[in-house]
Amino acid sequence: MNNMNQEQLFTDLYQSYSPGIFKICLGYTGDRSLAEDLLQEVFLSVWNNMHKFRQEASWSTWIYRIAVNTCLTYLRKKKAPLVDVAVEILGALPEEPGTKEQDIQLLYTCISRLPEADRLIIGLVLDDKPYEEIAAIIGMNVNNLRVKIHRIKKQLTEIYNRYARL
Repeated sequence: MNNMNQEQLFTDLYQSYSPGIFKICLGYTGDRSLAEDLLQEVFLSVWNNMHKFRQEASWSTWIYRIAVNTCLTYLRKKKAPLVDVAVEILGALPEEPGTKEQDIQLLYTCISRLPEADRLIIGLVLDDKPYEEIAAIIGMNVNNLRVKIHRIKKQLTEIYNRYARL
């Protein structure tokens, strides 16, 4: 692949996948600034490794795997449990209860409270990835994934309801 084609492909990949990757990073961290940093790290890795892409999976699957690995590596290096971002986020939200932005922030706060694997799965679901693709990314069969998603949604609803009462 010549340099011009690689640059155009990278630009197309970034434009297509960066919004979804940002959501994944935000789900892992609960922090917009940190999610933006991780997003940049993911696409730096994509750029540096494009020549290694073997087309055994789709670009989407490959990039999401890089994103998950980047987020997990960050969390492991941090060697600390996730900060309880609920107080920070809820304290910084507009005072008017029930605004769309507040609900979105609360959702991401709740997602950040889920275990790592569950954050990945729900992030991909929120990004409207087909179940078959999610299953390929995480290495699970589709039927088990459906059960897992149902359980995650139930757990997320419980967490959301607890925070919504604050």
